Amino acid sequence: MVAHRGSGRGGCWQTGGVTSDDDLSKAPGRDGLPPADSPFRTEPTPRDEAPQFVLPLVARIERAEPPARTAALETAARAVLVLLSDDRALGDGEWAQAVRDWQDARIRKVVRRARGAEWRRAEALDGITVTGDGAQVRVFPPVPLDGWPKDLARLQVSGTDLDDPEPPPAPDPSAPVLWLNPDLGMTAGKAMAQAGHGAQLAWWALSEPQRKEWREAGFPLAVRTADPARWEPLTRAGLPVVRDAGFTEIAPGSCTVVSEGGTRYAPLGRVTGQYG
Repeated sequence: MVAHRGSGRGGCWQTGGVTSDDDLSKAPGRDGLPPADSPFRTEPTPRDEAPQFVLPLVARIERAEPPARTAALETAARAVLVLLSDDRALGDGEWAQAVRDWQDARIRKVVRRARGAEWRRAEALDGITVTGDGAQVRVFPPVPLDGWPKDLARLQVSGTDLDDPEPPPAPDPSAPVLWLNPDLGMTAGKAMAQAGHGAQLAWWALSEPQRKEWREAGFPLAVRTADPARWEPLTRAGLPVVRDAGFTEIAPGSCTVVSEGGTRYAPLGRVTGQYG
């Protein structure tokens, strides 16, 4: 699962990993790899024996007014958190079993794009629309890999290449930052899914009071590309690390996102030094 800098796998160091659906270890296993039940291991695990589900996200991308890339990534990350904390996804809620089944497997996420009538049809389906800085993302309860609703299955995965019209501002230190690997080139759709993974790992790592405070504040967070000089310290700091399964775009085991805590919200720990 772990890729080393210079290995062609995205500069991922031996640190961190998911230990269960409710907790996240800040230390690697004895072999330096993610623990055996991590959803990010490349070799087969018990998670592969479970039915596989996927979390669908649909980004609204109108031709005339597409969202900025950073706004889309941040909105996708918040959408994952909004779903995870929704009453329908908890306890005996109507989405709860599907969410549990999804989290017991590989926590796959697929981002599709919609505009015009496509977006209106997507909004008519059971889900939650999250907005932020001109971006709109609708998240839906998990579905089986081969069980997509017809109006979502017909949407395109490609075409989610977005740009920032100007560099995003420095992130607010009080909120967590999802740092993207500076050595990996990802489409906006792929990066949105990876940001969602990073947000989910941050959520798993928090206590219930910490989750409640973050949720009540509206899930403030930032998504930024790390400065190359800062990437190694981030991956070695014992913070939540996303390692891609390699289904699309990048090599299996590539380290894509590190979730760094804020001083107030999602206090996962921080790496000293200036933000990149």
